[in-house]
Amino acid sequence: MKVNVEIDCTPQEARAFFGLPDLQPMQGRILDEIEGRMKAALASMEPEAVFKTWLPATMQGVEQVQQLQQMFWSQLASLAGGQKK
Repeated sequence: MKVNVEIDCTPQEARAFFGLPDLQPMQGRILDEIEGRMKAALASMEPEAVFKTWLPATMQGVEQVQQLQQMFWSQLASLAGGQKK
């Protein structure tokens, strides 16, 4: 003997029938939070923002190289001139 039972209901009705909680409001809040974080991450990856973040560090590196080069040439000049520091 074979018995088939078909129930025509929406997911919300089935959840209520079985006593399961409605998680849609919580899922909506979580998805909104994820969307906000993704937008913030994408905004920080804009070329202008990346350039502003990296420029000071590269400029500081250039200044350090210039200072190192100046020290090298001054030491070389003092050795060539016979001066001792």
